[in-house]
Amino acid sequence: MRATREQLRQRLEGKAKEAIEEMLDWTEQTPAPTLTQVEDKVLEVRQRLGVELAQTLLGGQEATQPAVEGKCRRCGGELRYKGRKDRVVESRLGALKLQRGYYYCPRCQGGVFPPRQPT
Repeated sequence: MRATREQLRQRLEGKAKEAIEEMLDWTEQTPAPTLTQVEDKVLEVRQRLGVELAQTLLGGQEATQPAVEGKCRRCGGELRYKGRKDRVVESRLGALKLQRGYYYCPRCQGGVFPPRQPT
């Protein structure tokens, strides 16, 4: 089932609060940081937070939910839904670990992960 706006907001706020707490902890543990040290820490936390935000938003999309089975684009065979599986996708933010519905074609033994929707 697709996450509601409120559920997504709560998850995103939780991720942001964790990042803020990490920065505050680091500030307390790092006496008199240089500008470069502050920039490095901010960039590190921003990178991780960006990945977490993208994973949360993508995880809430309809494409992650089981869809109506369709035809294989390679051979035209009937696709079968095989459950949700982890998938690592390279993005401009870095590697995103997503759970996606997985479809399998017994005829050509090929697999499909949405968001490429089966035809």
